[in-house]
Amino acid sequence: MTYDGLGRVVMVIPTYNESLNIEWIVSRLRTAQPGVDVMIVDDNSPDGTGDLADKLAAEDSQISVVHRTEKAGLGAAYLNGFRVALDAGYDVIGEMDADGSHQPEQLHRLLDALRTADLVIGARWIPGGSVVNWPRSREILSRGGNLYVRMLLGVKIKDATAGFRVFKRATLEAIDIDNVESAGYVFQTDMAWRTLQAGLTVREVPIEFIERERGDSKMSGSVASESLKRVTRWGLHERWNRIKRRFGRG
Repeated sequence: MTYDGLGRVVMVIPTYNESLNIEWIVSRLRTAQPGVDVMIVDDNSPDGTGDLADKLAAEDSQISVVHRTEKAGLGAAYLNGFRVALDAGYDVIGEMDADGSHQPEQLHRLLDALRTADLVIGARWIPGGSVVNWPRSREILSRGGNLYVRMLLGVKIKDATAGFRVFKRATLEAIDIDNVESAGYVFQTDMAWRTLQAGLTVREVPIEFIERERGDSKMSGSVASESLKRVTRWGLHERWNRIKRRFGRG
């Protein structure tokens, strides 16, 4: 199946212990966008998520499942799914959470914007974007983290950490995903940064982000720490390169 003017589209959904959500979110996605395929990438969930995913795939030819042997991080799961999708010949490859925080009913906003971009991000922190059921502390952490990214990397993206996004096939090929090492949530920033570094266009469209109602969040202090360390390293490296370029011109 295809999406008007964009070719074959697949949304990659990573899962770990999402048995309470996977059937619900896939049903919503298939209803909202019947022309979009679904790829579930399960990290050997002990709660039976993988079995539920197999059941969905057996009932619908537009649903596929990738079974991984261990929980190795969000980025690793997405990269695995991206490689499978590229090998399968998809023209557009997207990503979204399984917990309902990303609403399939808003996916059309991202896909429509991709006609004039190489990567489109569903953003919370731009005009029209919003979050639902977040404590003030979580919002401050997210906004602060994105401000840190903009200041250190010198980018204009307002929500580089967002996980609702769609890539053109050529974008993933241009940024060489085989060299992406980010395993956790910093993967999102890494991919956006690499896209910009490749001279490609990143657009943001507003979405309403809804905090999960069922199951446990995978965010933790160690995840935030990894993100901070990597962004700092990239930022310092970029600043050093700028200094060298200026010195060279001088």
